[in-house]
Amino acid sequence: MGKFFFSGSVSAKLDAKNRFVLPQSMRLGLVEEGALQFTIALGLGGCLAIYRRSDIQKIVDTFRAKQHLGQYQKFFTLFFSTLHETSCDNIGRITLPPTLKKAAGIETDVMVAGVLNKIEIWPKEVYDAHLKSALEGKNKEFDLLKMSEEAFALMGDQNEI
Repeated sequence: MGKFFFSGSVSAKLDAKNRFVLPQSMRLGLVEEGALQFTIALGLGGCLAIYRRSDIQKIVDTFRAKQHLGQYQKFFTLFFSTLHETSCDNIGRITLPPTLKKAAGIETDVMVAGVLNKIEIWPKEVYDAHLKSALEGKNKEFDLLKMSEEAFALMGDQNEI
């Protein structure tokens, strides 16, 4: 499964119990060693992130080596105290913990986006605003042309595309 990556996006609505259905293709990408278990965490830029168990273990191992550095203590406290290990129910629903839901500013509508090794959960209105800004190119922070040039520059001189 080394070549697998998450991609695509879908909108979803939280029910009265703060649950939404994770698309089956994304659920299948979270299965490791026959088990559908994963971790929901604070993500970058105001979203939540769903990580495979093996990926969260890599993060833990990396951060464990830096746990005594003062400059990271506040981040470690926030990050690790809000990790939530969970799974889906029989029909593929995930329950968002109240603390994480509040931290991301999620009300009822979410956008679920596959992003390489994680799945991001955004308040739909925030995701839509970021997408609109990127496509319009009016916001320096979300200029799609500039972001694309910088991202594809990471590939160096590869002529495979």
